[in-house]
This record gives sequence, C-alpha cells and structure tokens, in this order.
Amino acid sequence: MMEASQGWLVACVLAMTLVSTVTEEVCRAPNGKDGVAGIPGRPGRPGLKGERGEPGAAGIRTGIRGPKGDQGEPGIPGKPGNMGFPGPYGPPGSSGPPGLKGAKGNPGNIRDQPRPAFSAIRRNSLTSGNVVIFDKVITNQESPYQNNTGYFICAVPGFYYFTFQVISKWDICLSIKSSSSRGQLKSSLGFCDANSKGLFQVVSGGTVLQLLQGDRVWIEKDPVKGRIYQGTEVDSIFSGFLIFPSA
Repeated sequence: MMEASQGWLVACVLAMTLVSTVTEEVCRAPNGKDGVAGIPGRPGRPGLKGERGEPGAAGIRTGIRGPKGDQGEPGIPGKPGNMGFPGPYGPPGSSGPPGLKGAKGNPGNIRDQPRPAFSAIRRNSLTSGNVVIFDKVITNQESPYQNNTGYFICAVPGFYYFTFQVISKWDICLSIKSSSSRGQLKSSLGFCDANSKGLFQVVSGGTVLQLLQGDRVWIEKDPVKGRIYQGTEVDSIFSGFLIFPSA
C-alpha cells in the first residue's frame, strides 16, 4: 500500500512538470523593439570645484595685442633714484612788491668816505707800447695812479670822472680806455684833432666811468697820429677822481 502511494506521487509530479514546460514554450511572446528616446531631463546640481590643474604650456605669439586690462593694485614703492643733473635756469620772474621801509640810518661822515683822486703831467717821453705815461705826479690821493705804467687802478668800486689835456703841433688822436681786472677791454672813447699850421694846439677829453675793484683806466695814443709835444713851455695832464662809491 505504501509503495503504491509513492508511485502515484511521483507520477503526479512528473505530470505537473511536463504540463508546465509545455505551457511555457507555447505561451511566450517575442521581444519588442526599443522605444523612442524620452525628453531630456532637467540639469542637475552644480558639481564640486575640481582641483587646480597643472600650468599650461606657453602660447604661441601671434603679434596681436589684446585690449588693455584693468588697472592693478599699487605696488610697493621702489627705492629713490639717484639725483639728476640740475636743469637750465629759467627766465627771471617778475619783480616782487616793494618791501617795507627800513629804519632811518645814522648820519654819515664825509671824512670816513674814500677819496681817491690823482693828477699827473707828462715831462719825460716815456712809453709803454701806445700807453701815454704821465710821469710827474701832482696829486695821488690814496695812490690809485701808477706813474711808471700810466695806469689808474681802481681800489674803491664806484663812479669816476677822468679828463686829459694834451699839447701837440701835429695831427693827434688819443683814447680813454678801461679794462677789467682780467684784462678784458670794457670801453674806449676816442678824441682827435687836426693841426695843419704847426702851432700849439690842445686835444682834450673827459668821461664818467663806473668801475669795479681792479679795473684799469689809461690814455692810449694812435700808432700813426700820436705825437705829443715834449717841452718846458706847456704841459700835458691826466686827472681823475671818485664822484661817489657804488652802493
């Protein structure tokens, strides 16, 4: 009885297995085609910032200059440069307003003022090139005149008056000349006289000169017309004096 029951059970299992297999093979449909692509979805959230990449290679220069960038932040001040050479002087400025009136000074004393003055005549026919030497001194206050050279040497800057009277029987031309302490000629004033009768005749001249310390003044004759009479009858004279000193 037990064996019959087990045989029936095995038969039932085999029958059910066979029916399931046949049903699966008979009822399965074929695979369908892919569907149409759907509508793109919305953008996702921004991703995290990536790591800094390696520096790129230098680009090729094309010669095209790009637009000017924005002004950068001021840099650290550099070291001061060396002082340059001074530039040329500019034009003089306009005169300023007059200053306030100063206090009244003390009264001066004419005795304290310098008084250079001289007068000398020509007795000997001394010469030093074309310079006329008046060798005999009459007056030489403060010794401005040198009777061995014929030069007046200025020691007190100021305004001076000079005059001469020279005797001649011939045509004569003389000049009052002045020079700086360095020998540079400052002025030359000529005086001439024509004498066709051979008589005593006077050529004279005078001028006011502004002199600086060391300036020289003398009488100079023309190399051709410079013959001065030499005798005891009449005298030729050269004089000069300070009018007032420079301020």
